[in-house]
Amino acid sequence: MPPATTAAPSTAPQASEQPHAQAAEAVLSQWGSTPDGGLDAAEVAHRHERYGWNELPEVGGQPAWMKLLLQFNQPLIYILLAAGLIKALLGSWTNALVIWAVAVINAVIGYVQEARAEGAIAALARSVSTETTVLRDDQTLRVPSRDLVPGDVVLLSAGDKVPADLRLLAVRDLQIDESGLTGESLPVAKDPALLPEDTDLADRRCMAYAASFVTFGQGRGVVVATGEASEMGEISRSQQQRVSLSTPLTRRFASFSRVLLYFILAVAALTLAIGLGRGQPFAAVFEAAVALAVSAIPEGLPAVVTITLAIGVNRMAARHAIIRKLPAVEALGSATVVCSDKTGTLTENQMTVQVVVAGGVSYRVSGSGYSPHGDLLNSDGAVLDPLPPALEQVLRCGVLCNDSRLRQQHGVWTMEGVPTEAALLAAAEKGGLTQTGLEPSFPRLDAIPFASEYQYMAALHDGQERSLQVKGSVEALLPRCGGMLAADGAVVPLEAEAIHRRVEALAGEGLRLIAFASRPMPHHRHDLQRSDLDGELVFLGLQGMLDPPRPEAISAVQACQRAGISVRMITGDHAATATAIATRMGIGRAAAEELRAYTGQDLGAMDAAAFAAAARDGQVFARVAPAQKLQLVEALQAGGAVVAMTGDGVNDAPALKQADIGIAMGRGGTEVAREAADMLLTDDNFASIEAAVEEGRTVYRNLRKAIAFLLPVNGGESMTILISALLARDLPILALQVLWLNMINSITMTVPLSFEPKADDTMAQPPRDPGEALITPRLLRRILVVSLYNWVLIFGVFEWVRGGGGSLELARTAAIQALVAARIIYLLSISQLGRSLARRLLGRADAVARAPQLLLGIGLAVLLQLLFSQWKPMNSLFSTVPIAGPQLLVCALAMGAMLPVAWLANRLDPDA
Repeated sequence: MPPATTAAPSTAPQASEQPHAQAAEAVLSQWGSTPDGGLDAAEVAHRHERYGWNELPEVGGQPAWMKLLLQFNQPLIYILLAAGLIKALLGSWTNALVIWAVAVINAVIGYVQEARAEGAIAALARSVSTETTVLRDDQTLRVPSRDLVPGDVVLLSAGDKVPADLRLLAVRDLQIDESGLTGESLPVAKDPALLPEDTDLADRRCMAYAASFVTFGQGRGVVVATGEASEMGEISRSQQQRVSLSTPLTRRFASFSRVLLYFILAVAALTLAIGLGRGQPFAAVFEAAVALAVSAIPEGLPAVVTITLAIGVNRMAARHAIIRKLPAVEALGSATVVCSDKTGTLTENQMTVQVVVAGGVSYRVSGSGYSPHGDLLNSDGAVLDPLPPALEQVLRCGVLCNDSRLRQQHGVWTMEGVPTEAALLAAAEKGGLTQTGLEPSFPRLDAIPFASEYQYMAALHDGQERSLQVKGSVEALLPRCGGMLAADGAVVPLEAEAIHRRVEALAGEGLRLIAFASRPMPHHRHDLQRSDLDGELVFLGLQGMLDPPRPEAISAVQACQRAGISVRMITGDHAATATAIATRMGIGRAAAEELRAYTGQDLGAMDAAAFAAAARDGQVFARVAPAQKLQLVEALQAGGAVVAMTGDGVNDAPALKQADIGIAMGRGGTEVAREAADMLLTDDNFASIEAAVEEGRTVYRNLRKAIAFLLPVNGGESMTILISALLARDLPILALQVLWLNMINSITMTVPLSFEPKADDTMAQPPRDPGEALITPRLLRRILVVSLYNWVLIFGVFEWVRGGGGSLELARTAAIQALVAARIIYLLSISQLGRSLARRLLGRADAVARAPQLLLGIGLAVLLQLLFSQWKPMNSLFSTVPIAGPQLLVCALAMGAMLPVAWLANRLDPDA
């Protein structure tokens, strides 16, 4: 049908012309479109100018000033603000201004980093574009959903996200989940018949609304509203669109901060009370209390946490894993089980038919991939010409009952559609049967699309006689057959047992098997019902295809298993095929156990206890129903597992939501699966899951390093000030100097830890316990040991300089510089650079880890410390003085003394 030339309306239909109250033909006419041809390219361009793009404007969320103010809404920052206020009231304006400046700097750093992290995550989410199938210029095209305009004719199928508001024109068993719009929990069955004007939104069966999901069936509709004009565009979606940086780790950190706040206030109040009780001046006592409070606050840690998470998200994206929900970054490091689909994830998804069984005879097929170059061979290896009648019928059924296409571009054969169907087309072409040759002679009248619940697809074709062509799983088709095709093309009684034996033998070779059947249909029939398939089909034969394992996926499976992560294959394929592929992949090999495989039928016959045992012990689950995937995830979680689950179909969504990390396929996955998932694989490759787990573990390890580096300084400072205050001695370090150390020096030296590369043993460690405390006993031991050294160092250097006749300012400056010098050694001891240098010195490594960010951070810290002590404006501000040779020698000795302390800390806590 030629493109419509009717002029488009200048405005959208008014309220009195609601599309649900109009006949489908009237709506098409109003929008100047046709049901089979859609719009032409020129009209689409014209309507883009008039109606804009089919997208909702980005929600700005909170204004920038509010986000900045919220950075001050932290318990530990309250202490700084209050301390600055009291200092100001006491007349110490310099101290007050510096304290407030530190609070402002902390807020600005937090604001900038959170904004960058939110922007990075939002950009990654936008990079995953939604596509839709549309009719334009009498062609079926896949276009980005944002390109739709009113009047476009859209084709819907199970798994699609409805891209705009549609007036439905035709449906087949179409069901749509509209819960996000109407609150209706169950999918709604659709019907294109017009409805009364006053029909409620939730009852408009002839409409499909943007952002809802097709859960079953097929449909065709004309776009009547896009973008902001859609029903969803009128609903505030800010809560759905705003990026949240809250994760279990950040919430645990917030809880830790509150506990720390109470401890700091209690100790500071005690210090103040003891000092005043001794009759000391309030100003001196308050200085000690403020110094104690700010020394215990890890001001730089919130910024480091945010930076590390953001870097982890971007690293994962570079390795083909896009994080949609930030907690998945942490959860990946705790994953103990990965439940993976087989086809396309563990395998190449490059199907090639190897064997065709027709009339009880097996034929081999040469060639590979989607190229039609190859031959059909008999048992002696001779090329078949002509084709036996039974073989021809099997191949023809594979072409007619098929929605995919083969394309040759620049000499390379590719496919549009489903790999399994493309393999059938390539096999048929090797026998001389092509789509372009068969379709005119056997035009399709109707079809029943493939659905996982039924495991078959059916198509009604005209020709010399009207026929029903069916393809699907052996289990789905064989019970529906009443006869089978003999080698000469005659129909004979069905030999089900013989067919099952042949299936088992071929599946044992790792072949995926598709069964084919047909039956004649009356000439008056123009449509299909599922009842047409029951009992009267004739079994035509089988096609066995091979989807080889991805070499990188084999390595990834082994890496996961070495890391204590069990890999389970969950597939709709035949059990023998799945087991053969799993064996080649090495699944279960690390456990040194016999590979255990269960079918959906096996699982269905089990009670709860047996099902839980099968979920725990099995490695392969074949012919699994969608509901059983969810049950498997729940059973594994009930046993204490942290489960990562892959999926691509509509029926995978419940299991993806239930899993600790739901992983959807970015290429072949449905929109329903993507929306339910925490993470998308842009290459649909299991190796990317292993890479994401590795990055997740690295992120957590780097965060742990940051905590292990920062808190010992706070501990050493706090111990020094507390003991000095209790003994009524001069403070070895002042509040402003503590703020310099905790903000400027700490952030400069800690941020580079966020960029640390993965350690060599990252995937050799067992999964992390997700319930693990932020400060583990081992980490606490490390913090205490290094804090004790820092206290002795600060106190010792301070007393040494004072005892040698040095001024109070010189003693404090020397103590601070010695502490920073020792921190450099400690930083290297927990970094990849320092550890690789140590191994190199011991002859255990050939290469030294590259760490430009770490070296830059250390260099910048040294430069700032030189300004801190040697530059007069800094001397005036922070009460420091230039240091000379003896004090520099002490700094060198402090670095040397830190070496055994760092060694001991690493022995006590090797995880950092």
